[in-house]
Amino acid sequence: MDGREFVWAHFKLNAEQRLRGFNFFVVLAIFADGGVLAALQRGFSPGLLILLGAFTVLLAQVFWLVDARSRQLLELTITALKEMEAEYPESYRLFAADALGQSRVISYTFAIRALLLAQMGFGLGVFAYGLYQW
Repeated sequence: MDGREFVWAHFKLNAEQRLRGFNFFVVLAIFADGGVLAALQRGFSPGLLILLGAFTVLLAQVFWLVDARSRQLLELTITALKEMEAEYPESYRLFAADALGQSRVISYTFAIRALLLAQMGFGLGVFAYGLYQW
């Protein structure tokens, strides 16, 4: 395996892992939120709501850390990919072109973090409601 193949394989692996991790978070969040809604509907004890709220917040925090690490690993390869693509015609330099037109809002990072923050907010709300009901 030459250097180009190594760098591309590293980038591809980490990009796929990041998206898989996000998908896994979405599935877990659906179950956690469903559990909260079921507990509210059935009138379970406030202690259970406190636990579910804390779990929801913890889930979002753990996935935030996992996503941050995935981004770090991707950044390692993007620099190398930009150097490699410098040998190609300008219209083929995808990473360089993307860096020029990057929007902070229209990005995977923004979308993932917005959902994680919303999930944390939901969990904190459930936690606070459980405390209030206690």
